[in-house]
Amino acid sequence: MAKAEKKQALGRGLSALLKDPANDIKSVEDKGADKVVGNIIELELDAIEINPFQPRSNFNEETLKELAISIKELGVIQPITVRKLDFNKFQLISGERRLRASKLAGLETIPAYIRLANDNESLVMALVENIQRHDLDPIEVALSYQRLIDEINLTQEELSDRVGKKRSTITNYLRLLKLDPIIQTGMRDGFISMGHGRALISIEDDEVQSEIYHKVVSQNLSVRETEALVKKYQDSLKPQAAKSASDRSFEVADTDQKAFTGFFGTKVDVKVASNGKGKITIPFHSEEDFNRILKLINN
Repeated sequence: MAKAEKKQALGRGLSALLKDPANDIKSVEDKGADKVVGNIIELELDAIEINPFQPRSNFNEETLKELAISIKELGVIQPITVRKLDFNKFQLISGERRLRASKLAGLETIPAYIRLANDNESLVMALVENIQRHDLDPIEVALSYQRLIDEINLTQEELSDRVGKKRSTITNYLRLLKLDPIIQTGMRDGFISMGHGRALISIEDDEVQSEIYHKVVSQNLSVRETEALVKKYQDSLKPQAAKSASDRSFEVADTDQKAFTGFFGTKVDVKVASNGKGKITIPFHSEEDFNRILKLINN
């Protein structure tokens, strides 16, 4: 207990240091920077602004209330991470759920790691830390990857190195952004999974894509069932092989079949296959009947 109180008092002491204009720290070379940067400091909630680079945009109100209750009882166990913007002004890098819940709990301060970072570094840190600590929905992850590529001019290979993910994984996320916005929203709201989205993205026709999406949601189809539905549609688009004249089937008219029966004096069975080939079956009932049919053929 004494150790925890000492650590909290140290955080408050450093917080007082940050509020002294004479000791305003703007870079790692400034006096006292080593006491602040990378340390846990109690910051006033009002001094922290939300990170515009935050990948997460959906917050479940019920789970936030549960976290707020936990924070009231136990405090903030895992400090948030912020970057220093100006004198006594900070911007959140990661930990927005804890920040929101702390406000709900009525706290005035929150423990925070202090970093000095430019916008690009803040964007990378926010993305990496949030992916590691929170279950972002696939579209939030995809949008974050796309923002890194667009704003920092990273290739997918470079992005792979920065966030520690395989390039194929990043590619799969980015492809989700090609889905119809309604389907993207469905994924964010949990109606379909990333697996469903990956199956639907292979359909280029937006109307068909949307039609299958609504069928998946209404019938609560699994990923495998969705893949089968998509494959059935794609198979229907494949051109059917044209039959040559010699391979085309034909039908035997009733009059022709009756002619065979009348000629041989017994019911003749004529069958034709789809490739045009067939067989004629002439039944006989005795040796005498066989000889009769043979005589008709030889004549």
